[in-house]
Amino acid sequence: MKWRDARRSDNVVGAGGRGGLRLGIGGIAVVVVLGLLLGRSPLEMLGLVTQIEQQAPAGGSEQALPDNETTDFVRAILGETEDIWSAIFEKAGGHYEAPKLVLFAGSVQTACGGASAASGPFYCPGDQRVYLDTGFFADMKARLGGGGDFAYAYVIAHEVGHHVQNLTGVFARTEQARQQGASMQGADGLSVRQELQADCYAGVWANRAQARHQWLEAGDIEEALNTASAIGDDRLQHEAQGTIVPDAFTHGTSAERVRWFKTGFDSGEVARCDTFSAARL
Repeated sequence: MKWRDARRSDNVVGAGGRGGLRLGIGGIAVVVVLGLLLGRSPLEMLGLVTQIEQQAPAGGSEQALPDNETTDFVRAILGETEDIWSAIFEKAGGHYEAPKLVLFAGSVQTACGGASAASGPFYCPGDQRVYLDTGFFADMKARLGGGGDFAYAYVIAHEVGHHVQNLTGVFARTEQARQQGASMQGADGLSVRQELQADCYAGVWANRAQARHQWLEAGDIEEALNTASAIGDDRLQHEAQGTIVPDAFTHGTSAERVRWFKTGFDSGEVARCDTFSAARL
């Protein structure tokens, strides 16, 4: 993958203090309960807390990032997501607010609570940031599909896909449906549909990035598909416990993750990513 052609983003930061107020897991739970009592969605309440955090006196600063190839790669991929999603939003008459991507080592505090490297990459809607442990790429290379530049890019693009969902109201609608009794987990649950849509958005991004740069090389698509397959619920469950429990699915099967990434990549169209209406995942 010839990723060096991409513009570098200025939104990649190191984990550090973001303000004087910080919520732990217990604090997040209190916010959620208060939201329910007040008739407000937990996501809305977390957004209010985030605004307070950002207005609080600074208690620290973001850490400087190491000047190495990993940082350069992440900045390049995030920059390409910014350019592509900005163009998509602008064409639709909207404005894309880019997320920050936080590189951390070991553990990190977020508006969604504390997290460790074991959590893997994730997106926090409370502070609109993508979090990526610096050792995750090595973990991918060792056991999650074999890694590779395009596989790493797919993971970043998937998390940015969650940010797109947050901006377009998918998170809020999913939370409302959950409050009304809709099932989150399970092979047909809202969590799976939300994750598969992020996979499809990653495919849309990959399609548009390829059209801009012609940067994919032999084997790159296979790298991404191998990773999508390696992190399917069925495969991870089988490796961890020897059995597959569809009722506990949260991200979709290996085949589903591959299929939705390819749907986005083959079409390059956001409209093809409506996993919530799809009869077949």
